[in-house]
Amino acid sequence: MARQLEGPLRSTELARLAGVSPDTLRHYEQKGLLPRAQRSKNGYREYPEQALGRVRLVRRAVALGFTLEELARVVKLRDQGGAPCREVRALAAAKLVALEGRVSELQAACERLRSVLERWDTVLAQTPTGKRAALLEALDGFVEAGGPSPLLPPGLRRGRP
Repeated sequence: MARQLEGPLRSTELARLAGVSPDTLRHYEQKGLLPRAQRSKNGYREYPEQALGRVRLVRRAVALGFTLEELARVVKLRDQGGAPCREVRALAAAKLVALEGRVSELQAACERLRSVLERWDTVLAQTPTGKRAALLEALDGFVEAGGPSPLLPPGLRRGRP
């Protein structure tokens, strides 16, 4: 039976309802996304019932690509009575531009890999069964030596955005 939301929620109950861990709630609290939990008489962490909506909002925004730091800025403005709607929209637009750039990178990587496979098919067709075809050596001229894999997310690439 579902609990009626009346009064404060213990952290474990809020976590269960929101589909996160109590550690996530504490992390959101530290980032300024949730108000500080109050303590019950017996020491349990308790959040206001509105915290459930806030956690769900954060989870949806994170799923769309917003960072916790971005959300903390937005939430702080909102909580102070501000209207950060244009900032939210600008952040989302920037994320779209970044994703579109990533899609272009991945399309180029697909074309490069397709060309490599075609070249390897030619080499394999000319290689007797049981003999080495030196496929990796055939990459010379197709792939930049020492360059990062286009399959790596940009944040994991060294020396490149």
